[in-house]
Amino acid sequence: MISEELRMKNSAEDDKTKKKVLSSGVILVRRNGVKWKYLLLRAFNYWDFPKGIVEPYESPVEAAKREVEEETALNDLNFRWGYDYRETGPYGHGKVARYYIAETNQSRVSLPVNPDIGRPEHHEYRWVSYEEALSLVAPRVEEALVWAHNTIADGS
Repeated sequence: MISEELRMKNSAEDDKTKKKVLSSGVILVRRNGVKWKYLLLRAFNYWDFPKGIVEPYESPVEAAKREVEEETALNDLNFRWGYDYRETGPYGHGKVARYYIAETNQSRVSLPVNPDIGRPEHHEYRWVSYEEALSLVAPRVEEALVWAHNTIADGS
């Protein structure tokens, strides 16, 4: 029988050796008059920003740009606040989401069919205020949203 102490030690070592799965995305904003609007995508009951797994052949920024275009058809991205990012804590089998901030002038979003699953990855999109975004996103995304809002406010 394994002692509790040994089991905990083995579990801690397993956690250290587990490779994190990096997902990369963009907190997309556009001006609507004097206010900023944030793009949120809904998959089932969860609202989030466009993001996806970083492939071995690409950088996290390249993956973020690719995912935005694949999930929304938007390709006019201006990383005017630079390439700083925020990451979420681990979720769903060790995934970590990294978010950058970009501005777009495009307001028309498309939700293209993902050929791997035969349907769009998301059910709906919305351009929303910061306050509405805060009320919709999952708690794991809130810190990145607050960071983006503060970064935009400091550099507008």
